[in-house]
Amino acid sequence: MEFTAKLMYVRVSPQKARLVLELIKGRRVEEALDTLLYTKKGIAPQIYKLLRSAVENANYVSAEKGLDVDVDRLYVKRAIANDGPRLKRIRPAPMGRAFRYVRRMAHIVIVLGERTSKSAELKSEVKGDAGKTAVKSAKPAKAKAGAAAKNKKKPAARNWEKAAR
Repeated sequence: MEFTAKLMYVRVSPQKARLVLELIKGRRVEEALDTLLYTKKGIAPQIYKLLRSAVENANYVSAEKGLDVDVDRLYVKRAIANDGPRLKRIRPAPMGRAFRYVRRMAHIVIVLGERTSKSAELKSEVKGDAGKTAVKSAKPAKAKAGAAAKNKKKPAARNWEKAAR
């Protein structure tokens, strides 16, 4: 089950918001909250409040629908910062001219998911199998490279080398 919280029309550029969101993607909710508490970015407190709102949404939905949601197993499934509307502004420039600049806004969305113990076990098994196959396939590639180096033909003699013989 997924639980969502949205923060719309935030006066920060989406690029700056994405810097903080990248820190919490895929982490458990507790770890993400701790990370946001100690992040020295201006948007971090707002994202912290948004993440707490998503957790409260999960608690509310679980109570309303009678679902058994364990808050300790929640993790940040998606954290997205999309472009919002832009405010066009004018700055005075020399010689009576004016330069335009843009003040950006962002729409931030955080989606929480619940990890099950079975999915965690499957992920660890898949990672273990993938590492073994990568090691096995690497050995024949080295052997093939060595055989290719031994069978390599010598380059044809150049005209000036033929004349010297």
